[in-house]
Amino acid sequence: MQSTLEKQDDAPAQVLQAARVNDRGPHVAIIMDGNGRWAERRGLPRAAGHREGIEAVRRVVEAAPDLGLSALTLFAFSADNWRRPALEVEVLMLLLRTYLRRDLARLVDNGVRLKAIGRRDRLPHGLAAEIQAAENASAPGRRLELTVAIDYSGRDAIANAAVGWLGDNSPPRAAFSRLLAWQGHGTGRDVDLMIRTGGEKRLSDFLLWECAYAELLFTAAMWPDFGPEHLRAALADFHNRERRFGGLSATPLLAAE
Repeated sequence: MQSTLEKQDDAPAQVLQAARVNDRGPHVAIIMDGNGRWAERRGLPRAAGHREGIEAVRRVVEAAPDLGLSALTLFAFSADNWRRPALEVEVLMLLLRTYLRRDLARLVDNGVRLKAIGRRDRLPHGLAAEIQAAENASAPGRRLELTVAIDYSGRDAIANAAVGWLGDNSPPRAAFSRLLAWQGHGTGRDVDLMIRTGGEKRLSDFLLWECAYAELLFTAAMWPDFGPEHLRAALADFHNRERRFGGLSATPLLAAE
């Protein structure tokens, strides 16, 4: 029986090329946390925090290429976020739709390639089609690959890819990553730096496969306050770290005299 990966030639070209876009710089993933708390601390409705969060997305996306990023993945809505009040979910979906309509032309002009990962069958009517249209329009972009995780679960992504593997043997790691991306549940490449705003220190089911060797950075800054200066500082910290990937240090310790 032909395996799922052997059938990848049938997948859309823009999906199969997802990991090839401007792969010179690091891939940064961000859990954009703290919108609601940011608003509550100011006596505002939580929706106000989400609106300010969209402004933070604009700032960070525009700054990312000049800071050396080749890929940026943002956690916009998790599969567990459906548990939130219906009104808040409605606001989040409306803001996503608004972002697509208002910012698509700017993304295209700036060479940003947009794609979404996660389920699309539970999104409000017409939103999946708007996402697909935005992906198609921005496909030529080569400055930055922007991935937005919507109705996304890292555990579900891994489980679905495992079910999709039809061969008798376990796939190589690189092939499994491509399978995740082909199914629309993965980025197609490992994360180099994972940032979480808002002060919490957990991954919350985000890119569990891709973050196997990611450097982690947690900041108390709420997402609406996050900007290019925070991203610049995070990258400076990242570049000062030694990444060994299970090996030994490149600079052996001096023997004790």
